[in-house]
Amino acid sequence: MKTQILGLKELRENIQKYASRVKKGESFIVVKKSKPVFKISSVNEDDEELWETVIDFTKINKNGVDARKILKALRKLNA
Repeated sequence: MKTQILGLKELRENIQKYASRVKKGESFIVVKKSKPVFKISSVNEDDEELWETVIDFTKINKNGVDARKILKALRKLNA
């Protein structure tokens, strides 16, 4: 599949749409003011071994956990 050009503003406004397309194998070069900023593409199966799950917050709450609550708890640990 050919890499497509995508404006940063368009990506910001429609992130879910493009995340879904990337998951299906599409890739995009994101531009700002007509200059390339970064490329987004799906993770290859070979890349998955580089990632390690530290904690799955969906096991605590199926919708995840509020990051502010996590940061607050971490700050208490460092105090």
